[in-house]
Amino acid sequence: MEYIEVRSGNKLLGQVKIEGAKNAVLPILAGALLADHGETVITNAPILSDVFMMNNVIKHLNTDIEFNEETNTIKINATRELKNEAPFEYVSKMRASIVVMGPLLARTGHAKVAMPGGCAIGKRPIDLHLKGFQALGATITQTNGYIEAKADKLKGARIYLDFPSVGATQNIMMAAVKAEGTTVIENVAREPEIVDLAIYLNKMGAQIVGAGTESIRIEGVSSLKGIEHAVVQDRIEAGTFMVAAAATGGNVLIQDGLMEHNRPLISKLIEMGATVTEEAAGIRVIGPKVLQPADITTLPHPGFPTDMQAQMSVLMTLASGTSVLSETVFENRFQHLEEMKRMGAKFRVSGNVAYIDGVLGFQGAEVSATDLRAAAALIIAGLVADGVTKVHHLEYLDRGYYNFHKKLQKLGASVERINDEVKATQTFN
Repeated sequence: MEYIEVRSGNKLLGQVKIEGAKNAVLPILAGALLADHGETVITNAPILSDVFMMNNVIKHLNTDIEFNEETNTIKINATRELKNEAPFEYVSKMRASIVVMGPLLARTGHAKVAMPGGCAIGKRPIDLHLKGFQALGATITQTNGYIEAKADKLKGARIYLDFPSVGATQNIMMAAVKAEGTTVIENVAREPEIVDLAIYLNKMGAQIVGAGTESIRIEGVSSLKGIEHAVVQDRIEAGTFMVAAAATGGNVLIQDGLMEHNRPLISKLIEMGATVTEEAAGIRVIGPKVLQPADITTLPHPGFPTDMQAQMSVLMTLASGTSVLSETVFENRFQHLEEMKRMGAKFRVSGNVAYIDGVLGFQGAEVSATDLRAAAALIIAGLVADGVTKVHHLEYLDRGYYNFHKKLQKLGASVERINDEVKATQTFN
C-alpha cells in the first residue's frame, strides 16, 4: 500500500551521506561463516531489507548475530558447528544469498542452498559458481530446487571464468581460502566490492593477492578468525544522487565520495554537461542548464555499471537529442522504460539497445518500480516531472536504498512516502 509521491520544481542543493555498499556487505556477511574462532564485527552496515534477509540466512546456519541499527554495526559469532543448508524461505527471495555456498563448502565440506531469487532483471545463472567449486574438488548435484556441493577436501586449482561474474568471483574466493594449496582465478570481476571482500578476508587470515585485477591468487589456510571491518561506501547510491543532482540542475556534495569508484559514470555526466569536481569533503555535482545526449554501453567493471543504467536513462530522456543505451550485462533490464513511457518518455528498443529521444521533460503519472534501480530512476524522473508522480512497489527500493525519500527531502525535494493503509485506518478511526 506504500508509495512515494513526488512533486517537481526544486533543484537539489546541499550534501548527502552515503551508506555502506549493499553489494559489499552481503558477501562480507557470508564470509563471517569462515571464522572458526573469534567474533566478527561489521561496521558501516547499511539498513536494508536485503541485509536483514542475509542476516536471517546467517542466523539460520547456527550463528549468533546482532544488528545494532543505531550504530550500523553487525556482530556475528560463527564458532559453533554450522548447519549446511540455507532454506528456500530466505534464499528464494534474494539472489545474493547464493554466496553463503562458498563459505559453507570451505568450512564444513557440504553446502545445500535453494535456487536463488531476487529482482526480475533477467537470467543470472550460477553455472560459473558451480564450475569453480567443481574445479576445487566438489561434487555438485541439483534436485528439487536445491543445489548441493560436497567435498572431503578442497584443493587449489586454476579456474578461468567465462564471464567476470561478481557473485562467482566472490563465492569461489571464499571457497578457495581454505583449499589446500594454490588457487588462481582468471578473468575475475574487478569491482570495488571484490577488493573490499579480499581486504576483509585477508584481515581474517586469508592470503589473497590480485583483487581488483583480472587474476586473483589465493594460498589456502587452515583457519580464519573473526575481525572488525568497515564496509566500503556504496558507489551505486552515490551515483544515484549524482544523477539526481544533474537531472534537477542542482548542486550536491556526495560526502566522502570516491572518484576512483565512479569514474565511468562521472565521465558520462561530464559528457552530458554536468560539472563534477573532487573536493576534500567528497564529490560535487552541478547540473547543467541543458543536458547533452550520450551513448552508453554497460560493461563489467571498470566499464559503465549496469546498476546505473536505469538512472542514466532519465538523463537521456531530458537531453536535447537522441541517446543510445546498450545493455550487455542483463537481457531484461529495460522494463523501467515502459513505466517512463507513462511519464512521456520516447524510445524504441532493438534487442539489447534502447534509442532514447530527448523530450526535455516528464509528466507526472502513477508508475510501478520493476526492480531496485528502476525504483530510484522513476523517483528521479518525478523530481523533474510536471505535476505529481506516484511510485509504487517500494519493496524494490528498500532492498538497496536507506531512507531515500528523507535524503531527497534534506536536499530540498518535495518527496513524501505515503502508506494508504495507515491513512485509511486513521480516517476510519
